[in-house]
Amino acid sequence: MQISVRDRMMGLAGSILRPFIYLVLTLPAVIVVVTSFTAGTTLNFPPEGFSLRWYRAALSSDVFMPALWMSLKLACLTMVLAVAIGMCASFVLDRCEFRGKALFRTLTLSPLIIPMVVIGLGLLQFMAWIGWTQSLSRLVAGHILITIPYVVRTVSASLVLLDRNLEQAAMNLRARPAKVLLRITIPLLAPAMVASAVFAFVTSFGNITLSIFLGVANRTTLPVAIFTYLEQSYDPALAAISTIVIALTVGILMLVGRLVGMEKVA
Repeated sequence: MQISVRDRMMGLAGSILRPFIYLVLTLPAVIVVVTSFTAGTTLNFPPEGFSLRWYRAALSSDVFMPALWMSLKLACLTMVLAVAIGMCASFVLDRCEFRGKALFRTLTLSPLIIPMVVIGLGLLQFMAWIGWTQSLSRLVAGHILITIPYVVRTVSASLVLLDRNLEQAAMNLRARPAKVLLRITIPLLAPAMVASAVFAFVTSFGNITLSIFLGVANRTTLPVAIFTYLEQSYDPALAAISTIVIALTVGILMLVGRLVGMEKVA
């Protein structure tokens, strides 16, 4: 089969642009990691010497460490609840026919379209109106709202590709619906569930806008703590704690790849 001139040009353009895109995507993170090992007192690149002093400062900080554990706790709670709710919504959209189905689908995906500032302000006013005072549950509810679309989109795509004949075969062999769900459906959807869980965790962990609007006193999340710290100081401890977050994210992805396989997740 002869390759056309257009295909050759597209392949050449892709070969040239691909390294550039990779460089643009990874360069900011590389700069942050390299800067975190500086021996200087300010965030400068290239760094002034080599030192681990800012990692010791970040790990012993009364600002960053409580905020890090708070973000991890919030992200884990959000991940579990968002996957559970999103799975139910995905099954309803895929398996049920009812009036207003299109509207329901639009509502589940609307947080991807509406600006985060608008969502944060609206939730703040609504929760104040119903008397939902500052608490961790209020922040969890807000994070669930913005992470559910990722779960619904991911799981819904897998449900469309799911071979329903496997479920019907199990039912023909007199397997109960609950057993079919646990032994057939959920194992087949496991990669999508893991992928949606990762999306929910990362989205919740890195959110700053909604966390500012619905924040709890003395329970600051890490992105908010970094943002507030940046207004007051510009020392390399920011780069150190950011590098720790990068390492945590990469570690989660490696764990997911080892347990499930990145090809299945993708």
